[in-house]
Amino acid sequence: MKRYWNEYQKKIADDKFFYERSCIRQTFFPGSEAAFLKMLREELGKDIYDEANQHTCTGIGYHSDIVPLQTTMTVVARLFALMTEAGYENYVPSCVTSFGVFTEMVEMWKHNPELLEKTRKILYDTTGRTFEIPKNIAHPSDIIYKFRYELKQKMKYQLVNRFTGKPLRVVEHIGCHYAKIFPKAGVGNAEFPYVLAGMIEAWGGEVIDYPERRHCCGFGFRQYLVQENRGYSIANSKKKFESMEPYEPDFIVANCPGCTMFLDKWQYTIAEMENKTYDKNGYGIPVLSYEEMAGLLLGYDPWKLGLQLHQVQAEPLLNKIGIAYNPNEKFTGVSGKILPRPEKPHNLLV
Repeated sequence: MKRYWNEYQKKIADDKFFYERSCIRQTFFPGSEAAFLKMLREELGKDIYDEANQHTCTGIGYHSDIVPLQTTMTVVARLFALMTEAGYENYVPSCVTSFGVFTEMVEMWKHNPELLEKTRKILYDTTGRTFEIPKNIAHPSDIIYKFRYELKQKMKYQLVNRFTGKPLRVVEHIGCHYAKIFPKAGVGNAEFPYVLAGMIEAWGGEVIDYPERRHCCGFGFRQYLVQENRGYSIANSKKKFESMEPYEPDFIVANCPGCTMFLDKWQYTIAEMENKTYDKNGYGIPVLSYEEMAGLLLGYDPWKLGLQLHQVQAEPLLNKIGIAYNPNEKFTGVSGKILPRPEKPHNLLV
């Protein structure tokens, strides 16, 4: 009997990873990247290299037709050169957009060897560097998925409502650049993306299937970067919120920094515009990155994970799971000084 599910799997390296950070995640969710590195090194005992001399992949500029294709290829080549110089072969781009860019460039080089040679020449002429194409490109969510059961053994909590004993109801959102541009590059392809659902189910939660489950979050680059187009962006997110609302999710988890940001911040915007939230109590639906979800279950401090930086606050979710936290440390800076509290929204409860 043919096992069709095997066709929806991807190869994910076991160890020795070169980590490439994300410009968006460094800005909005720096705690997520720190948590990922901690999980790989301390929880799983993996070798992951965090290069200090790295830079953007040009993804947003490339997809907005600002950065030319050959420039993006050369920038990608320099990042691969840093990996090669460090002695690594397995590339781990933090951002879903970067993941899509690297996958696209490698695919282009595969079918157009002349582009690869041109890029090699430009990189060498301008920087003196050479590079090897990675043997494996895996998104961090792939790696957490691969080791989800090993992490489960170390977790202090489960995705279970401690008051009812029932699994938490979770909406998973897959970034378009993870599963839709090159379907075979993602776990489950574009048809059955399982990278987040696998984590949720392994850690005790229930995945909600709702009509707009695979609808775009609304980022869309051109939709948001051009101010006049932002109505298209928020309309996409609103369509998703309206579709998931009847299913009463406990939280949303995403594997793309743009998706995480927009599904979080557009809830504040809609609350201010229409005095509408998509939960029963007026707090909104918490939105987590997959590292934040895993980190909370491992017992990491919510504030070191950066949950206070989210627009929809996480305390109701923390209380449901039974995660301990100190409310007095929520706005403590790295120096230990208490920072000024942000202004409260008018309609979204905090």
